[in-house]
Amino acid sequence: MTLVETYGIHHVRLTVTDLDRSKAFYRDVLGFHIAAESPGSPDDPQVRTDPTQLYGGVVFQTNGMLFGLRPVAAPTDRFDSERVGLDHLSFKVSSVDDLTRTETRLSEAGIEHGEIIRLEAFGIAILSFSDPDGIHLELTAPL
Repeated sequence: MTLVETYGIHHVRLTVTDLDRSKAFYRDVLGFHIAAESPGSPDDPQVRTDPTQLYGGVVFQTNGMLFGLRPVAAPTDRFDSERVGLDHLSFKVSSVDDLTRTETRLSEAGIEHGEIIRLEAFGIAILSFSDPDGIHLELTAPL
């Protein structure tokens, strides 16, 4: 028995540099649905430190979990997957056809992305790309 019995991930929150840009990316490009937005401005220092105001950010409902954006990073900061912390975040999709549709949508939006890679040994296919802050994202589909 483990010390703490968990049964899944409740939510993930990413720190971003520009809330409007990142919100548009996740909402308009990936089609995530907004579940809640901060009633306050992320420019207000009190809002940026208040969890009841979502730190000035936004929360999406997707993949059966909550996914949030917190706008507290300096405008010049950029993600680095080779530093301690997050390497990448992968969202499940239903099929390889979903990967193909997303690949087309990313191309149409001018967003750089990798090729769809079939990882037969793991029974999945993946499509990699990055968000506006350079945070590495991946979509994963069963084969």
